[in-house]
Amino acid sequence: MLDLSGKVRSALLRVRDSTTNGRAPRIAFVTGGNTGIGYQTVRQLLLKNATVYLAARSQEKVADAIRQLEEETGKQAVFIELDLADLPSVRRAAEAFLAREARLDLLFNNGGVMTCPPEMLTAQNHDLQFGTNVIGHFFLTELLLPALTASHRQTNVRARILNTSSIGHRMAPGNGIQFESLKGGPERDAWVKKTGTTMGPWRLYGASKMANIFFSNYFAQMYADVLASCAVHPGGIKTELSRHGSTFRKAAGNLYLFPAPIGAYTQLWGATIVSPEEINGKFLVPWGKIGSAGERASNIQQRA
Repeated sequence: MLDLSGKVRSALLRVRDSTTNGRAPRIAFVTGGNTGIGYQTVRQLLLKNATVYLAARSQEKVADAIRQLEEETGKQAVFIELDLADLPSVRRAAEAFLAREARLDLLFNNGGVMTCPPEMLTAQNHDLQFGTNVIGHFFLTELLLPALTASHRQTNVRARILNTSSIGHRMAPGNGIQFESLKGGPERDAWVKKTGTTMGPWRLYGASKMANIFFSNYFAQMYADVLASCAVHPGGIKTELSRHGSTFRKAAGNLYLFPAPIGAYTQLWGATIVSPEEINGKFLVPWGKIGSAGERASNIQQRA
């Protein structure tokens, strides 16, 4: 196992400096902030005196995480109820945030699901992976744009959007997205049957991670004067994301995957250390580097 502890420690010290350099504490919004990489991201931001909104589905399930974060940091994250698989819930979450804050400096579109059984759909009948990882996050970002653009007006610093993608985008089918697979119905059923119950969930996961790159690039291009948007591959990290995996895959993960604090490294690096110009429209890879997502991910005319 690669020893990254020294590098992570050094980076997190720089995060502290970058959040207290003569400016008001940053305001951050982290989806899926109660476990895994999201939890570690919230933790480090709280340690650096940021105001952090932790968005997750259930306050009851999040209560322990918020309590533990307070014990570890001396600061309290603010809970926002958010179910990314239900668009009215996404709207309510954005409204709850906007009722409390006029600006948003850092948006971590971090939450997500992986390789769910194909029969699992969102409240609006979309594939659960695509609906949660992509549609919910895109809608949330659109709704929070007034606060993201206000950040630039108030601080003269561009807000940042960190969109969690994955090297798993390489598993996407065809040119990246096959739209017949994304909404419940006969067409999707036929697609799942043809693709298979083993590869189907991986293809759907890959499509969602490819789409994370597409919409990250969209915001990077459309709002480059006021914010920076990038996609992030956090690395092979041991989190609850693998809960739908096989027993063998979970056992292998325990041996070869990195712990969650290391997974937070790259998105914290992109959010607080490098300049907005360096990350806008880019694909960040472990550990704190600019990488390439490949030719398909740069295809702005993507077709199935």
